Amino acid sequence: MDLTRGALDGLRVLDITQVMAGPFCSMLLADLGADVIKIEPPSGDTTRQMPGAVGTESPSFNAVNRGKRSLVVNLKRPEGVAIVKRLAEASDILVENFRPGVMDALGLGYDALHAANPRLIYASISGYGQTGPDRDKGGFDLVAQGVSGIMSITGEPGGPPIKAGVPLTDLGAGLFALVGILAALEHRHRTGVGQRIDTSLVEAGVALSVWEATEYFTTGAAPQPMGSAHRMFAPYQAIRCADGYITLGTANDRLFRRVCDLLGHAEWTTDPRFADNPTRVRHQAALAAAIEAVTAAQPCAHWLALFDANDIPCGPINDYARVFADPHLAAREVSVAIDHPVLGAMRALGSPLKLSATPTNARRRAPLLGEHTHAVLIGSGYTEGEIAELRAAGAIT
Repeated sequence: MDLTRGALDGLRVLDITQVMAGPFCSMLLADLGADVIKIEPPSGDTTRQMPGAVGTESPSFNAVNRGKRSLVVNLKRPEGVAIVKRLAEASDILVENFRPGVMDALGLGYDALHAANPRLIYASISGYGQTGPDRDKGGFDLVAQGVSGIMSITGEPGGPPIKAGVPLTDLGAGLFALVGILAALEHRHRTGVGQRIDTSLVEAGVALSVWEATEYFTTGAAPQPMGSAHRMFAPYQAIRCADGYITLGTANDRLFRRVCDLLGHAEWTTDPRFADNPTRVRHQAALAAAIEAVTAAQPCAHWLALFDANDIPCGPINDYARVFADPHLAAREVSVAIDHPVLGAMRALGSPLKLSATPTNARRRAPLLGEHTHAVLIGSGYTEGEIAELRAAGAIT
């Protein structure tokens, strides 16, 4: 068993994406062993200029582009478009996140590239998808969180709309695209033919709204924000203690009875408002207030120790300093050390995927701008003379 080879070793990916959703998807492919060639404009991916940048290198770019190779191509030049076409003919996967129609206008759309390479798997990530009346709108996580309903159910009851703290629609669209790519690889294994994958930020937000959609489909009423509380279980939320908050997850009657005993209020189990989970959900605010009247008397550590000792699902509410100091998460390698030639020693997120035979590799840095232009072109059959001509024409830098 060769533990140095990734599960997708031997596959070539053309990454024609920017910012987050597309780069996140292709980075996961790189983690899994694929050779990901990132096609960048002369100015580079816009994340190269985000806060903390040194020249064209930034921590943000490294966060979603590790393990890739950078090829600078000017797609405004026909010679640059020809380079991408040539690479696509010898690639397995292409990921792009332009607005619908842009790749077609360049001559790099699915139909054109599929005709040249029927095995190519072509993944498109956009704001609203390749079809529908809003297809031409741009894709931004904040906007997609609003359109998809996420902001309407995030925050405290009666408060202003709030976006989720992490870019759920960006990352969700990238993950859905990855699932589609892996499924298309299996289909190609059986048939020898690639296909197109079409996913969007807005649809990712809707698809992640599982409980909220269920509530609406069942009741016909639009779900409202509930703070940290859950729509389907109670008590299942952040609970106030003497010095802060903890999470308490009692998702069934057995756990609820145990919590009542530990809090010294066995009578809650016979209270008509709390008799079973559906009634507890309807009276969630009253139940939380009753629990916090008890938990507010002792610090978080007291309740965490008590609940842990009695197998009650609970946990601290960590800030990120505590997350990356947590011994368990350190053992799981949620962060890794990377040495960057410009940014120096840095920490980055590890991979949450643990594969026993083909482990992921999240320890490689992201490429410098255009670092692999020459090597990729030579590896694709270009001669030194042809490369010089492309550079003179402004197709590469």
